[in-house]
Amino acid sequence: MADAPNDQARGLRKMSSPTRPVKVIAVASGKGGVGKTNITVNLGVALASQGKQVLLLDADLGLANIDVMLGLHPQYNLFHVIDGSKSLSDIIVEGPAGLKIIPAASGVQKMAELSPAEHAGMIQAFSEMEQHLDVLLIDSAAGISDSVISFTRAAQEIIVVVCDEPASITDAYALIKLLSREYNVEHFHVIANMTRNIQEGRELFDKIAMVCERFLDVSLDFMGIVPFDEDLRRAVKKQRSVVEYLPQSKSAAAFTHLAKKVEHWPVIKQPRGHLEFFVERLIEASLETA
Repeated sequence: MADAPNDQARGLRKMSSPTRPVKVIAVASGKGGVGKTNITVNLGVALASQGKQVLLLDADLGLANIDVMLGLHPQYNLFHVIDGSKSLSDIIVEGPAGLKIIPAASGVQKMAELSPAEHAGMIQAFSEMEQHLDVLLIDSAAGISDSVISFTRAAQEIIVVVCDEPASITDAYALIKLLSREYNVEHFHVIANMTRNIQEGRELFDKIAMVCERFLDVSLDFMGIVPFDEDLRRAVKKQRSVVEYLPQSKSAAAFTHLAKKVEHWPVIKQPRGHLEFFVERLIEASLETA
């Protein structure tokens, strides 16, 4: 099955007109339940509110929930792309502030167990997209599955979400260790979630940074915090983004601050800064993890 994906990669290299550079950012966490998807959604809405063209990919292929979090009811999802009945552009839905979303399927075991050919078909769909983008945000699944590795390796930037509990810290370190030692990923951004203040967030970051500095050859960037906030809980219950539902809240201000940091990250103008080369990196990553 390796020949078909390799053919895709060769074809992508020969594209006659390059797309505009796109920031490709994967958001990951070592364990579930740390607020990763909520952070990805609100970061996407904050970026879109600042005038960026943002596409959010729900890459938790079998347990997707971004549509649920935003009260959306998409008619189609990635399952229909993989079975060939729809193109990627056909399934994109619009969320708050013009945020574009690629929904995945929920409770469909087949989506979590894609064959190499099906995975290649999904990747090929990206090469056919004609969306003009500034940022592609990828909400990966929790853990260290093959799909998580593929998507994080294909991204230019990786954000790791962690909260102050032992399992979260241990699993975040495990993810960073795997990507560093097995796939030579060298740089990670860290968001401390559900902290009381910036000092508590910095202390949480320092716990991870200290272990990484001792055992791994990586650099970690403390991106910031998302504080405990009852307004955020209210927004979740309303199936709304806190950024657009309660923009004066502490958590909305935090997401706006994080989005401004992302805006200042340089756009890679080499080939890997273009969407087709995200696709190529995704092909290569999926081949190596197959």
